[in-house]
Amino acid sequence: MAKDRLVLSWSGGKDSAFALHTLLGQKRYDVSYLLTTVTRDYGRISMHGVREELLLEQAKRTSIESDIAYISKGATNTEYEAVMKEKIDKYAEEGIKNIAFGDIFLQDIRKYREEKMSGTGMNCIFPLWGIDTTQLAHEFIRTGFKAIICTVDPKKLGREFVGREFDESFLSSLPSGVDPCGENGEFHSFVYDGPIYDFPIRVRKGETVLKEGFYFSDILLES
Repeated sequence: MAKDRLVLSWSGGKDSAFALHTLLGQKRYDVSYLLTTVTRDYGRISMHGVREELLLEQAKRTSIESDIAYISKGATNTEYEAVMKEKIDKYAEEGIKNIAFGDIFLQDIRKYREEKMSGTGMNCIFPLWGIDTTQLAHEFIRTGFKAIICTVDPKKLGREFVGREFDESFLSSLPSGVDPCGENGEFHSFVYDGPIYDFPIRVRKGETVLKEGFYFSDILLES
């Protein structure tokens, strides 16, 4: 019996990685594309600041095609939505009717996504929805995933958190009120190893910079 084809919204971070792991475990869907927004001016994943070449390495190791939606620096919501509409129209032409997101509990984000997909023929799937984020963070680590904190919001976390491994030590050191999955935008991550990959991505950490109100750790591909 043929599986339903699906597109996964992919940031390269732990939530999208664990969403993929969950979807593959369900064995119901054929994940056809990893859809990622990249800021064209920087050649980096939007909000995460991860280099595009690392995104392509992730896709290679999952054996799933990367599909990049390019937006400009400082893109308006109108530009973003127009670019995404082009992608959704393409998927519809290919007969893909499902799109998945790694959101966990932000109801306004879920509502926005469902509203934008309404009338497109695309069914929104949230494989991690409602899971306790403390439980999810520990399960991510127990499952064998490895990730680096690539972005930190200095209004919520100190500079010393960017560039760290997402491990039990990291979780135990988070200040009170910071979500262990960073669901409120406290931090973002880059997944370089885990059960969804054929083999790990060898990376090293470069410099840390403060740019546009966020700390970014420049993650580099090992030669």
